[in-house]
Amino acid sequence: MRSSVDEAAPDLPFSVHVPFVELLGFRLRRWDEGVAELVYEPAEAHLNSFGVVHGGASMTLLDVALAHAARSVQRDMGVVTIEMKTSFFQAARGPLRATARLLHRTATLAFAEGEIRDAHERLCAHASGTFRYVRRLPVGGREVQALRRIEAAQDANPLPPSPPA
Repeated sequence: MRSSVDEAAPDLPFSVHVPFVELLGFRLRRWDEGVAELVYEPAEAHLNSFGVVHGGASMTLLDVALAHAARSVQRDMGVVTIEMKTSFFQAARGPLRATARLLHRTATLAFAEGEIRDAHERLCAHASGTFRYVRRLPVGGREVQALRRIEAAQDANPLPPSPPA
């Protein structure tokens, strides 16, 4: 049986800077042809009161995996989540693997689905989502926020400044 976290597989670099993804420690293993795979070793701080992976961490893992599946066919664009539905089948423990695939896309939208499996290949969660392709986001008034590429993020403050109150 294949482990969900194959340590022989190399990590791929993320192409955009997302501090929250870095904080959780997600690792990208596959990103091509409408498919994405991420692995995740939950830390103690990522567990709920039952000692299993918090549902919010699982949903974030699925959101990132689905978004990468959508972006894999057009890497010069970013995506934003329009909606996502997640079903939890059993508690997620230990190393996790999320796989996602692009189901359909239009010029502006992507539809994807994905799942999380544990080290024993047990299905823990499934999600489907809709994403909008964007080059940049409006941030108020006439200003826009460009996609934060890794190269630019290394030289800049990792978090954008807060808008004035």
